Amino acid sequence: MNTVIIGIGGIAVSNMPTDLLKTLALGSCVGLTFYSAKIKVAGLIHIALPESKTNPELAIERPGYYADTGIPLILKEMQKLGCSPSDFVIKIMGGANIMDPDNRFDIGTRNVLAVKKLLWRFRLGAIAEDVGGTVGRTVSISVETGKVLISSAGVGEWEL
Repeated sequence: MNTVIIGIGGIAVSNMPTDLLKTLALGSCVGLTFYSAKIKVAGLIHIALPESKTNPELAIERPGYYADTGIPLILKEMQKLGCSPSDFVIKIMGGANIMDPDNRFDIGTRNVLAVKKLLWRFRLGAIAEDVGGTVGRTVSISVETGKVLISSAGVGEWEL
């Protein structure tokens, strides 16, 4: 198994059966997985913030950092490998409320809503989600199987 680590604002797409795409410690950030079982292609993006207008330069450097620039890019990258959006199995993870006990900024909820809104704009939707709460999540997707695993310190590991 070849583990491909995706950092904050990172995007990875693979059609290599031995690849495991993985992102660590989603707090208020959102991890979004895409999978085409038809041709065994997986994609994973680690989104930190909803809108790129807060820092257009960073959006150019790392488009995956923002929902509004990252989602269109990962869709293009999946399509380059032969995927059809109608085949996508999409899952959403993260969006927790960490280090903001009074929900003053509520970044996690804003991120989840931005992701869903953008998916809807592309006429797409998630079939499953594990969002909110107060724990960080590590997420991985297997290119061979499309299996999405989530783990969290002190909670354990589960499949979504």
